[in-house]
Amino acid sequence: MNRIIRNVVLYLFIFIVLIGIISVFSNQNNQAEEYKVSDFVHALDNKQIESMEMRPSNGVMRIVGELKEEDKTFITHIPNSPAIVEDVTNKGMEQDILTTLEEERPNGWVTFLTTMIPFVIIFILFFFLLNQAQGGGSRVMNFGKSKAKMYSEDKKKVRFRDVAGADEEKQELVEVVDFLKDPRKFAAIGATIPKGVLLVGPPGTGKTLLARAVAGEAGVPFFSISGSDFVEMFVGVGASRVRDLFENAKKNAPCIIFIDEIDAVGRQRGAGVGGGHDEREQTLNQLLVEMDGFGENEGIIIIAATNRPDILDPALLRPGRFDRQITVDRPDLRGREDVLKVHARNKPLANDVSLKTIAMRTPGFSGADLENLLNEAALVAARADKKQIEMIDVDEAIDRVIAGPAKKSRVISEKERNIVAYHESGHTVIGMVLDDADMVHKVTIVPRGQAGGYAVMLPREDRYFMTKPELFDKITGLLGGRVAEEIIFGEVSTGAHNDFQRATGIARKMIMEYGMSDKIGPLQFGSSGGQVFLGRDMQSEQNYSDAIAYEIDQEMQNFIEYCYKRAKDILNENRDKLELIAKTLLEIETLDAKQIKSLFEKGRLPTPEELEEEARLEKEKAEKERQEAKARAEAESAKVERENDEVRVNIQSKQEDVQTNAPDSSEEPNPSEAEKEPENEEEKKND
Repeated sequence: MNRIIRNVVLYLFIFIVLIGIISVFSNQNNQAEEYKVSDFVHALDNKQIESMEMRPSNGVMRIVGELKEEDKTFITHIPNSPAIVEDVTNKGMEQDILTTLEEERPNGWVTFLTTMIPFVIIFILFFFLLNQAQGGGSRVMNFGKSKAKMYSEDKKKVRFRDVAGADEEKQELVEVVDFLKDPRKFAAIGATIPKGVLLVGPPGTGKTLLARAVAGEAGVPFFSISGSDFVEMFVGVGASRVRDLFENAKKNAPCIIFIDEIDAVGRQRGAGVGGGHDEREQTLNQLLVEMDGFGENEGIIIIAATNRPDILDPALLRPGRFDRQITVDRPDLRGREDVLKVHARNKPLANDVSLKTIAMRTPGFSGADLENLLNEAALVAARADKKQIEMIDVDEAIDRVIAGPAKKSRVISEKERNIVAYHESGHTVIGMVLDDADMVHKVTIVPRGQAGGYAVMLPREDRYFMTKPELFDKITGLLGGRVAEEIIFGEVSTGAHNDFQRATGIARKMIMEYGMSDKIGPLQFGSSGGQVFLGRDMQSEQNYSDAIAYEIDQEMQNFIEYCYKRAKDILNENRDKLELIAKTLLEIETLDAKQIKSLFEKGRLPTPEELEEEARLEKEKAEKERQEAKARAEAESAKVERENDEVRVNIQSKQEDVQTNAPDSSEEPNPSEAEKEPENEEEKKND
């Protein structure tokens, strides 16, 4: 509030100053025309002047008057010569048009303001520019001060329970928090606290959320800063801010420093095209020294997050700086379901919404994607004035996230609709025939985004590696749309360009990275296919000959031709199903997995009774799985409780044994018995 008041006062002062400038320098006779002396003398001699005033002004005579015919005001200045003034005065008096005034004396305040206003304006401009250059700071030399923000206890805390789908990652960070809270447990077995933890993973997987959860759980000061906050336009500012950050951290130790997007400051040194030494490298050098140099940083843990670990400097990644690297990957099926449970806490879901089904339909989605998905579903439901989010809203949200909003107003010709219908039908048939091809969950000919239609092809389960036959099935499924166009119409369209791009990419990786070519053998060629890092990757050379490159091209062509022929054979054998699905698409435009399965197996769409029965069975299955999960959780909880009871019993029994075996200090030894023992010993020796 004080800052707002100061700004209001400042702007009010500036406004008053501007008004003063305008009032001082404005001329009341700003509409008067400046007359030459010769024109004035001519008008005076010809009696063309209605009236005029004459007064001394700055060494000359200032005359302001009005003309008779033209009805306008004029102004002129004549020399303050006695002869000239007397002549003008006589003529004016003869015509009875002259009024003589005394010299106007300037106001003292006006003179003062006129003198001081330029200095005030210069001071205000200087203060404003200095304030902007300092990023809003009020001190002159705060360029090198750290911009790290200490976590406030008053703000809403994020706990580990708010982070789902990353159980192993949480466990790694729980150890860090436990070490800060009670280091004796770890120190008892010689363990030392890790100096740095690097969170690595794709965007949206929850790296920053994990760091916020650490801040909420740790109970120690938590400094948060972005990697880009270190680098400024002034040389040396970044290194100074690093020093200031660690100085503040040492004063508040034990504490945690979180650097988000550390790749902005931690890029590999000497990787520029010119090989120059820039300000960012100075900042990185200072960060390296502070993390593990001659100075001691006891009790300071650095947590950093990045989605580009490949470009970080090796010196930053070594043990002693970042002792622990935690990969935060996209969640699996169970993880996605847990993430959906977290984000669905404050959303009213209808009874037909199954989070497990949503998790199965969203492979490859990150935590941020799933949060956005449920938000889109809520927006769709709100747009339809619903009180709850239904499964149909979630389906629409999935389509919007994957392919964009539906273009229902787009007008396409009947020929294009037929091409799209048979193209998507080709993908669908191959997905139903091949066991390892991506299963078609939904197919539509409604345009979305830039696509005329699309098929939602999902893997049957989460896979972490794939075999060669499975990859061939995947390529075959991608080529099914183009093959269907060729079989039905005898010509092909441009609609398969994305399918070819993905199929060619899989074939290239099979040969160059996975070593799945029988002709070339188990070899790897080229780089890993990551993003290009300017300077380092531009200087890399091809690590295989032109002859090998030719063989790679030949093998890629052989793989694609094999899968293309395979897709053609499958669609020719199932042409009746191809046409049935395409004709049904032309009628109802969209088919889901249940309808596709019924068309493929029964040759017709499912009846309402069959859909109700299937929904009932799915509901019973979901309820059974929920009960089993609840029973497993209760059994696990009981097991943990039993183990805790056993530990408590063992500890109690050990304490009782210690108390039983301990000597009673209240009893004093009998002196006679103490004296008899040495005598007995001597008797034994004599015997």
